[in-house]
Amino acid sequence: MADWVYPRWIAHRGAGKLAPENTLAAFRLGAEHGYRMFECDAKLSADGVVFLMHDATLDRTTNGTGVGGDQPWSALAQLDAGGWHSRRYAGEPLPTLQALARWCIANGHFFNIEIKPTPGTEQRTGEEVARRAAEWWAGHVPPLLTSFRPEALLGAMTTAPHLPRGLLVDTFWDGWFDYARKLQCVAVVANQNLWDAASVKQVHDAGMRCLSYTVNDEWSAQRLLQLGTDGIITDRVDLFPPA
Repeated sequence: MADWVYPRWIAHRGAGKLAPENTLAAFRLGAEHGYRMFECDAKLSADGVVFLMHDATLDRTTNGTGVGGDQPWSALAQLDAGGWHSRRYAGEPLPTLQALARWCIANGHFFNIEIKPTPGTEQRTGEEVARRAAEWWAGHVPPLLTSFRPEALLGAMTTAPHLPRGLLVDTFWDGWFDYARKLQCVAVVANQNLWDAASVKQVHDAGMRCLSYTVNDEWSAQRLLQLGTDGIITDRVDLFPPA
């Protein structure tokens, strides 16, 4: 397998659930717990700005409504992305990927950017996230680009083939392994329950790494470590000291 520079422990959406997900406040809190690698979700605004948010709609994690990707950045930038979590974080804004890149590089952190396209924009989102990541991380350790959507990874591969890619899978659907190889992935990021000795060997034998999401119990983490998996994405930055 190719050299793997990323830490084993990865903080999910910044600091899991201790701070509002996908905000700079969450990434800073994860870093305070000693984490050096973080997972985030990236999508496009209506005018092409790459910003961080998991859901297609704004309702759960902001004070806005509707589909986030349908709105221009000028409107998204005004939203409160922290008040839903707690009063402590009220007023926390949605961050752009560019702001995250600056923070990441300034602090020497690593990132796993999940390409989370608004439905119907899969390939375009992959292209734009990869284009911007290649620009903003130039000369530094690049982020790992992952997605559940092969079309998004194809867009990333055609735009910036040198950036590492990983296929996200919630089930081992028919053809997943062939897609991972066709997209020249360096990793498969799977629901933690999918990994067993055979699947780990299959992925390792193909020269790829095995990552797991979202691991919040000690017994689950121990099982994955014993299987020889390579990365663990967790909400529990307060439970697992990053190694």
